[in-house]
Amino acid sequence: MTSRSLHRDALRTLTAWVPPTPEQALLRDRFGGHLYDYDDGLSRECHPDHLTASVLVVSPDGGQVLLTLHRKAGRWFQFGGHCEPGDETLAGAALREAVEESGLAADELDLDPVPVHLDEHEVPFCGERGDVHHLDVRFLAVARGGARPVVSEESLDVRWWPADGIPGATEEMTALVRLARERIGGQARR
Repeated sequence: MTSRSLHRDALRTLTAWVPPTPEQALLRDRFGGHLYDYDDGLSRECHPDHLTASVLVVSPDGGQVLLTLHRKAGRWFQFGGHCEPGDETLAGAALREAVEESGLAADELDLDPVPVHLDEHEVPFCGERGDVHHLDVRFLAVARGGARPVVSEESLDVRWWPADGIPGATEEMTALVRLARERIGGQARR
């Protein structure tokens, strides 16, 4: 079971977030409604839907993305997963997942605590019944220069890819990378 502070943080994070598109606004409202309806909406035990947290790790210029070859799915993804009982914020859960899955230290990542993208997707290998949906809140982290990833037991591989050359990139991954690069570009102009 996840903490009440994580539940409150997730509601605050989603309520404060300004979605970049009308489709993302609909997802924000869906995710928030799920949390209002389910006190355990961040727990993997909440069936069939539950919120998850992930993070796209990018190079300082946004030209490369660090991805994991997911052991169960056999595809390249950003780092992320289920919230855990010790997580107090969604951004903290995403950072924990990035550290666990990438082998990078937390101080090698500059995490933006504001979501960059939301995605709802089926996860047939999550749970015995196979009808699970992850309501994924996606964050952005910039890796500091010299950061060297290490393959974890949850991954088959961890590798830097050109942001415009991710193998098998889905429409959702392409949108996530585009939004992350826009945010990086906007921060550089400030």
